[in-house]
Amino acid sequence: MEYRPVNFFAPESSVTLAQLTIIALIQGLTEFLPVSSSGHLILIPSFTSWRDQGLVIDVAVHVGTLGAVMAYLWQDLRMMLKGLCKPVNFRHNPGLKLLVQLAVATTPVVIVGWFLFSHVGDLMRSAVVVGWATIGFGVILYFVDRFAVTINRVEHMTWGRALIIGVAQIFSLIPGASRAGTTITMARWLGFERTEATRFSMLMSIPAILVAGAAATIKLIEEDAQHLLADALVAGAIAFVAAFIAIVLMMSWLKIASFTPFVIYRLLLGGGILVWAYS
Repeated sequence: MEYRPVNFFAPESSVTLAQLTIIALIQGLTEFLPVSSSGHLILIPSFTSWRDQGLVIDVAVHVGTLGAVMAYLWQDLRMMLKGLCKPVNFRHNPGLKLLVQLAVATTPVVIVGWFLFSHVGDLMRSAVVVGWATIGFGVILYFVDRFAVTINRVEHMTWGRALIIGVAQIFSLIPGASRAGTTITMARWLGFERTEATRFSMLMSIPAILVAGAAATIKLIEEDAQHLLADALVAGAIAFVAAFIAIVLMMSWLKIASFTPFVIYRLLLGGGILVWAYS
């Protein structure tokens, strides 16, 4: 069946408003939680009669969440912008220092991700991969979160720590591993407080989503897929609202509790996926 853009007045449209709404809500609610938003999106066509929404729509809803995280972290973004206008003195210019650290942390996944995006494509987009990754990386998060020390804030970030967290982000290219989950886990292992680990992870998402959005845009142009623009705009707007609400609630929770509920969710979800996949 040929894919057609959303037509709110035509029930025979291959992708309905209801489908896009569900996709966008799942993306918005899970993007910054350590539960893998991409893994959830991949599973949608497996558990429904819907066709896979494809990488273009996946990235569109990611871009929608970009606006949400930028709105929530506007003070950090303002500090970094001000840092660009000051002399290059990292000791007395925390904004510029943080900006460069984010660039260091983003470089590994950009290099590896661009290669996989160009040469591997959808090969790992399967329920079995999502199931095992959801369980495995969830278990790692649990033990790291439970036994790691909690002494550092984002202000204590170093070039070396930023690079290590950036290398950990490469594992998020495995569907189900979770970009937020891998980066938060490594930051916790390095001794960062739960809210601070999550804050740096969300800051890292900004350049990562920008790069992914640029790559998807290039692919959209090359494949003459401009007909997906209406779908992308609708899904992105819904994802923005859902993501902002999810961020506020998660950060409030982490001030008083741990990541254990997210781990339990991952174990139940991953186990259910594997039972379904192997049956």
